[in-house]
Amino acid sequence: MSDKPGDGYQQSSRLQHVFMSAHTSADLILQGGTLITMNPAQPRAEAMAIRDGLIQAVGSQEQVMACQGPTTQVVDLAGHTLLPGFIDAHGHFSNALMVVDWANIQRPPAGPVTDIASLQQVLRDHLTAHPLAPGQWMVGYGYDPDGLADGRGLDRADIDPITPDNPVMLIHNSNHGAVLNSKALELVGYDAATPDPAGGVIVRRAGSQEPAGLVMETAFIPLFVQMPKPSQEALLERFAAAQALYTCKGITTIQEGATTAADLTMLQRGASEGRLLVDVVSLPLVLEVPKILSERFPDGHHHSLELPEAARDAFGTYHNRFKLQGIKLLLDGSPQGKTAFWSEPLLTGGPNGEANWRGQPIVPPEELNKAVATLSRQGIQLFAHCNGDAAIAMMIEAVRKAGLQADQDHRTVIIHSQFMAPGQLEEYVELGLHPSFFTVHAFFYGDVHLANLGADRCSRLSPMASAMRLGLHCSNHNDFSVTPIEPMRMVQTAMQRRSRSGTVLGEGERVSAEQALMALTLEAAWQLREETSKGSLEVGKRADLVVLDQDPTTVNPDDLNGIEVIATIKDGACVHGSL
Repeated sequence: MSDKPGDGYQQSSRLQHVFMSAHTSADLILQGGTLITMNPAQPRAEAMAIRDGLIQAVGSQEQVMACQGPTTQVVDLAGHTLLPGFIDAHGHFSNALMVVDWANIQRPPAGPVTDIASLQQVLRDHLTAHPLAPGQWMVGYGYDPDGLADGRGLDRADIDPITPDNPVMLIHNSNHGAVLNSKALELVGYDAATPDPAGGVIVRRAGSQEPAGLVMETAFIPLFVQMPKPSQEALLERFAAAQALYTCKGITTIQEGATTAADLTMLQRGASEGRLLVDVVSLPLVLEVPKILSERFPDGHHHSLELPEAARDAFGTYHNRFKLQGIKLLLDGSPQGKTAFWSEPLLTGGPNGEANWRGQPIVPPEELNKAVATLSRQGIQLFAHCNGDAAIAMMIEAVRKAGLQADQDHRTVIIHSQFMAPGQLEEYVELGLHPSFFTVHAFFYGDVHLANLGADRCSRLSPMASAMRLGLHCSNHNDFSVTPIEPMRMVQTAMQRRSRSGTVLGEGERVSAEQALMALTLEAAWQLREETSKGSLEVGKRADLVVLDQDPTTVNPDDLNGIEVIATIKDGACVHGSL
């Protein structure tokens, strides 16, 4: 069951007898560098010993070398820095499997697009490198209308000439929408007579009801889920390459944060075939739960969220490095897409130029309340996507109605928690809610947020310092493929909170390097109920490690994103680089 504490590895007996004795020889000793343990009781160490994939000793050179035996490998870190492996607190591993076939249409520094002409050229080049079969979809990712020097977003006429007979989907940088070409709009049946679905937006051409191409939220999500994708076999062959995107950045635990029924089948198969080099935790989407249940329990009635006992028991335990962690709830959209749900209107209007636009919820409050009450009663951990303060207020109310309190250790995680209203962090404390922040937004979209929301609301973007002062367990994430996999940029933006233009968003919410690293390690492990096995360099924990070429606590913060990963180690074995 997912409501129990612990790490999901069921290894307590193993820990009882293995590593406490210097008389048991280590497999590997790491020494000669800086060890940042993330253990408040022992923040720094000189050396570490590993045996059978677990940490045997952490301490002084003399203490650790007592674990050396005739077959022990002793590695000199050559002055490099050793930390616990980073934990992907929120992201989308399934997207990592897909981006190999997608065109990168992000703006610098993540991609090459600066204007409409450069975007069109990227699509032409991609088409040359990846010819399309008749009817095959062309997909691009990272579309950022605010990054186009033309001063306007795309119209479908801008992309129709690229491949007029193939559908094209250019995914918005929020992952909550896309620009479709005319062929794609035709295939999905969107035209001037199509109303906006509840919780969704179809952007129209000026002066008409004709779709311009951009669709958001519930007008987009079903299209993306149903869009033809590579075969399961093809996706399985990409597991190694997809994991390499993470391991090359020091990540040893990956999240698949919006799992569909098809994703779950594919991930479980990949795990059973031994394709996972690191751990992957999965959050099935709440809307996919009935489909998942009907596929696995065909004799049941799965129109509600009442889970069979076997389904409940599937949560919280790793099988071949794959774990069902909890259920994902989606309350609103994205701030950069203007589809988050706020209590006050945007300063710049809505996606269609709507006045007094403050976004809208994706799910009605009564449906949310029922889902939270039903799932939490069954001991399922909840992860709720909330960007705007009105969406956060909805989730707070749903948790309150469900009777959840902090002393129940339910560990409900509010993903993003970006634009929080005064007093909401205190309600988190009262109810036992914990934020997974998204501080890289300050850099990638901070200037856009300032224009749309003003300085006061932006000062409360991902309020990490305030949350930590209140004792909340805060993680930080990249939400790949919304932003690149860059743990050091997460540290940098948590410390600096600077936009592309250099404007600081909420100076009082800056944190130290040590605090920022805690959000990628021990606090992220806590949110996954794995603080007893991951997140710090302590005896008995898994030897999930990263070796960096510089110490992120002493380097100039401006240079943090230039730190390189020398090696990534999972359970004592090198999965990236070399020692």
